[in-house]
Amino acid sequence: MLYDLGRADLRIKWLVTCLLATLGISYVFGALMVSLYAGFTPGRVAATYAGRAMSMPMPPETTMVMEHPMSMEEFMKPEVHEVDTDLLIQDTHVHVPMYGVIAAALSLVVVGLSLSRAWALGLITLLFAAPWLDFAGMWLTKFASPHFAIVTLLGGWAMGAGYTVVATLAMKQMWFSQVKEGS
Repeated sequence: MLYDLGRADLRIKWLVTCLLATLGISYVFGALMVSLYAGFTPGRVAATYAGRAMSMPMPPETTMVMEHPMSMEEFMKPEVHEVDTDLLIQDTHVHVPMYGVIAAALSLVVVGLSLSRAWALGLITLLFAAPWLDFAGMWLTKFASPHFAIVTLLGGWAMGAGYTVVATLAMKQMWFSQVKEGS
C-alpha cells in the first residue's frame, strides 16, 4: 500500500475531507442542473440530445407580440432544452477533461483506502469509465439513435455512485476506524 488514509496525519485527513465535501457539493449542483436541462428519464435525455437543433438559431430581425390564453397545464409543461452540435462540442471540451481531473483526484483517495487490489482497480475504472459513458451516450443519442440516451443516464448514475462509494469508504476509514493516527 502506497499510503493509508486510516493512519494518515490529521492534515491529510482534513484535506481529503474538504476535497470530498467540495466535490460532493459540485455533484449535487450538477444533478440539479441535469434535472433542469436534460432530466433523468431516457425520453427527456433523448429529447435534449436527439432534437432537431443543429446550430444556434439567430434572432429574428423583427418581432411581433401576440397574446393568447394559456391553461395551467401549458404553464406546467416542462420546456425541452435541445443541445445542438456546437454546444455538445463545447460541453465535451469543458467537461471531459474536468471529469478526468475529478476521477484522478478520487482515484488518489482510492489508493489510500484499505481495499483489495481488485476492488481498487475496479473503483478506479468506474471513476474514469462513468464520464466516458455519459458523453458517449450524448454523442450516440445525437448521431446514432435516441435509444442511446440510456447510456448517458448510466454514465451519470455511475459517476454519482462512484463518488458516493469513495466518499463513504474514505470517511469511514479516516474518521471512524479503530486505527490510531500515526501508528
